Amino acid sequence: MTARYDTVAAAGESRSDLLDLPALWTAIKARKLWIIGPTLAALGLSFVAVNVIPPRYTGQAQLLLQSRDSYYTRPGQTADSSGQQFDPEGVQSQVQVIMSRDLAREAIKRIGLVGNSEFDSGAGALGALKKIGVLLGIGAHPADRSPEERVLETYYDRLLVFPVGRSRIVSIEFTSRDPALAAKAANEIAAVYLDMEEAAKQDTARSASSWLSTTIEPLRKKLAESEAKVEAFRSRHGLLVGTNNTTITAQQLADLSTQLSNARNQQSEAQAKAAIIRDAIKGGRTFEIPDVANNELVRRLIEQRVNLRAQIALESRNLLSEHPRIKELNAQLADLEGQIRAAAERAVRTLENEAKIAGQRVESVTAALDGQKKTVSGANDDEVQLRALEREARTQREQLEQYMLRYREALARDAQNATPADARIISRAVEPTQPSFPKKLPTMVVATLATFLAALAVVVSRELLNGAAPAPAEEAPRRKMRARAEPLVETPEEDEDSVAKAPPPRRERIAGLLTHGGRVGQLHLDLADPEAGAADLAACVNKASEGHAPLVVVLDGAEPGEASPRALAQLLSERSRCILVDLASDGDRERAGFSELLAGEAMFSDIITREPDSRLHEIASGRAGRAAVLAASDIVDVALDALCETYDWVLVAAASTDDAETLAPLLGRAQGALVMAGHIGNGHAVEVAYRLTDLMAAPIALVMVETPETVELVPQEKEPVPA
Repeated sequence: MTARYDTVAAAGESRSDLLDLPALWTAIKARKLWIIGPTLAALGLSFVAVNVIPPRYTGQAQLLLQSRDSYYTRPGQTADSSGQQFDPEGVQSQVQVIMSRDLAREAIKRIGLVGNSEFDSGAGALGALKKIGVLLGIGAHPADRSPEERVLETYYDRLLVFPVGRSRIVSIEFTSRDPALAAKAANEIAAVYLDMEEAAKQDTARSASSWLSTTIEPLRKKLAESEAKVEAFRSRHGLLVGTNNTTITAQQLADLSTQLSNARNQQSEAQAKAAIIRDAIKGGRTFEIPDVANNELVRRLIEQRVNLRAQIALESRNLLSEHPRIKELNAQLADLEGQIRAAAERAVRTLENEAKIAGQRVESVTAALDGQKKTVSGANDDEVQLRALEREARTQREQLEQYMLRYREALARDAQNATPADARIISRAVEPTQPSFPKKLPTMVVATLATFLAALAVVVSRELLNGAAPAPAEEAPRRKMRARAEPLVETPEEDEDSVAKAPPPRRERIAGLLTHGGRVGQLHLDLADPEAGAADLAACVNKASEGHAPLVVVLDGAEPGEASPRALAQLLSERSRCILVDLASDGDRERAGFSELLAGEAMFSDIITREPDSRLHEIASGRAGRAAVLAASDIVDVALDALCETYDWVLVAAASTDDAETLAPLLGRAQGALVMAGHIGNGHAVEVAYRLTDLMAAPIALVMVETPETVELVPQEKEPVPA
């Protein structure tokens, strides 16, 4: 199925193994019975199996995990705490709870699976095989285990519990041959789970209330003892509490401090008034003193003085100053002034006496305050001990209050229906109408398709391992002509004489044809022998870089009707992947080609075409013509590199009349150049070959093609290559 050929003259090893798809398809058609037979057998067996196997039905119930406690069922919490969420780990934990053995035993009792022949292996009489197994010790007798244990294994096989993706919904599925039993089992399992959750909460509340009831009474006694110690210590050390929750000693200290401050204020005020009055008396401003001016005696004396002065003024109009009457009146006026001054001095002395009395009060209050300070400082140590006792009693009181609150809440939750489960049923299982197993149509399709692919893989693998396959029907005439021309492979029955008459090795024969300094040679190709032709051509070109196919420029220098570059490409495509880039002429400009690829208007899959009966791939110049393609040499170089990475041979056809400037970009990266001469003596082809020696350093060869009459060289209508 694969063919090897040489790509470098210096290396006689093959480049890669090529898969002959037409030959492989022929081999598959030849062995179609090996594929169709097992496929039909698998279809029949799967049809019988899905109709013989008893159907099973699946009932599904769904639970939503959410906290159902409200503000009224949990009075010690806020309303926001009722929306507690379950994390993924919590959801998985609840799934494991639903699959626990305790829940399974209770569910088995409620569903009534004990005695059901589908689940209980001990129901009914033992079969012959089971009896033999028990006698041989292979299996245990069903009576040796409890009924629940016998059912548990089958119960878990038919139960499927899983969380619905990225949600807090848990799905419970139960499978049974009886659809009613499947729906009942799923609903009962959900109900048992809810009952167990409620019972677990009630047990928790009951145990909490029991513990709190045994703890509250001792705590109450300890609190009473602590409060008694506080009161005894307070009375023993005189730390009685007055108003504002302060001790009496502290209140007395505060009162003395207030009295001392008031006494000092009075002393300062009296001293200041006395000093001001003395200054006013010295300055003759006695009547400006408020205390003097407001004195009743001073006010009468002032009135008498005013009257006396008025009388002196009246008498002075008639009497002189030395008159006895005037002197008498002046003496009375002086006496009044003395009395007023004496009254002012008495006011000053009164204020000074008040200042002295206030000073004495300050001294006495200060002494009392100092004594109270000593008393208070001595009571501080007792207060520290008292605060410690009060703190202990307060802590015990708070603890007792909390325990009493929790105890009342626990008693409330212990009541029936006061602690709902943290889940609720959102979808109850209904009796299924369609069986969940077996799925008849999918099972038959999968079994048939798998058998078909397996049989096809066996046939293809056998052909690939054998390495040979019958030739396609459409290539039979061509292979017969090649057989008449020359056999492709020597048979093992050849004798030593035939081996001795074989032609010399290909490398030596080609080396003898090289001329012009070893760069221009002649290459004779037989279109009936693609193996030898490909090997000879590989010896005439340089080695390409690794992973790339050789790029060969082919110039059409032959006469019309003789061999063309397409004939050479068809020869190479017989045993390899070959593509011909036709830049020799514009051709059909109605079809997309290389110019559309360079312009970005098409992809390779849009421009590569193939003849119906040939494996040759071809790319035309395109609608813009060969001139537009050859003008963009840098982009053409990138496209040719991509083709060299995909194919085994890349042939670029150019016109023999192109000038050096047009051919230089193509010849610069080519591994060789071929000039189609057609026959010996073609002077135009020889002239073109020698002209190429000045443009490139790679080998150049004149190609002489031996064309049998039966080989058709006219191209047929091409079809696009599928992407």
